[in-house]
Amino acid sequence: MKNPVFDIENWREIGATLSQNPTRTFMTAFGIFWGTAILSLLLGGADGLKHFMSRNFEGFATNTAALFPGHTTKSYRGFNKGQTVNFNLTDLASIRRAIPDIIHSSPVNFNHSDALYGSRKSSCSISGVEASYSNIFEPTYEAGRFINESDVAASRKVCVIGRQVAEELFGLPDSAVGHDIRINDIYYKVVGVVSQSSEVNIGSDMNETVYIPSSTMRLSYNTGDKVDIIMLNYRDGARPADYEQLIRHIISSNHPIAPDDTGAFYYFNISEMFEMVDNVFLGISLLAIFVGAGTLLSGVIGVGNIMWIIVRERTHEIGIRRALGAKPRDIIIQILSESMVLTTLAGLAGIVFAAAILGGAELLSGMGGRPLEFQLSFAQASGVLVTFMVLGTAAGIIPALKAMRIKPIEALNDK
Repeated sequence: MKNPVFDIENWREIGATLSQNPTRTFMTAFGIFWGTAILSLLLGGADGLKHFMSRNFEGFATNTAALFPGHTTKSYRGFNKGQTVNFNLTDLASIRRAIPDIIHSSPVNFNHSDALYGSRKSSCSISGVEASYSNIFEPTYEAGRFINESDVAASRKVCVIGRQVAEELFGLPDSAVGHDIRINDIYYKVVGVVSQSSEVNIGSDMNETVYIPSSTMRLSYNTGDKVDIIMLNYRDGARPADYEQLIRHIISSNHPIAPDDTGAFYYFNISEMFEMVDNVFLGISLLAIFVGAGTLLSGVIGVGNIMWIIVRERTHEIGIRRALGAKPRDIIIQILSESMVLTTLAGLAGIVFAAAILGGAELLSGMGGRPLEFQLSFAQASGVLVTFMVLGTAAGIIPALKAMRIKPIEALNDK
């Protein structure tokens, strides 16, 4: 007897068997179809939402912390509570010496003014920063460069302007580099134009900001060694939370701040935001798997039930085949083949349906700007299909074993 796997007549028989009760077969196939579609939609949708949330942090170094000044909440060294805390360059230098895991850091000083070029004006924020600032916020360069170490060391009157400022003053960002703009009667040469891809702002939106060297800021605005914000970026593998107490001790030792006064300044651990987002989407992924497993289970149960019914209805036929010399292996392959075909076809249809829905959602989301990546990867689609095929085929094992154990005499006498 021919091997059922390669026998074309066997596959015709599978089709004939599954079409004997089209309603029952359709309901079972629909359960598998819906299960694969739901699981695929959940996986692709979760990835799209994760990408949407993650792109809000694009262009921003994740392993970062920021120090914001506050007011003392406790009396200390003869000073009453409520004193304003002002950071200074000594604080930053002490932190840099004490924590070698900090790879990038920058003081930040803020001001606000109008930038002028000829008769054009742009209301903007002014930020005095060091060269390492660009390694923390990682701007998108529209033209030119960012402030470098030489600019800071020489206190040069150069600036980097945000895209919106460039458009308001020059029309096209590319035409801004090399020109001088005037801020508070001081001229600065534009050396770069930047834009911000991240939704995270510390102080001001990069697109609406003019950046000048921190040393130039101190001279131009007579700020001395005062620092408004301290930005710290740690090496990969270092956790900013592990250094909070050490930094509090360093700052407290330079100012009349009680060592346990946590309200004197704020240690904003930005990496916790990224961890929170990752945890949220881990939960979404687990929920998708849980819901998908439920739909998967219902489809597999449906396959098992229909295989039981098929074996029962074909008891007489199986007995005849056994009497004509069919081996138990042939009977098992026959039943499992029917289970596999039903699962595979319905599963493929469900995946194709889900991919079409996700593709439509991505297309619609891109009509207003940058599209969301609602995509089902090939690996995900293959994983879903293989899982359903394995479980659907496994669901037919018990009915197949029952069919194999049918004795020809008993089957022929079965009514």
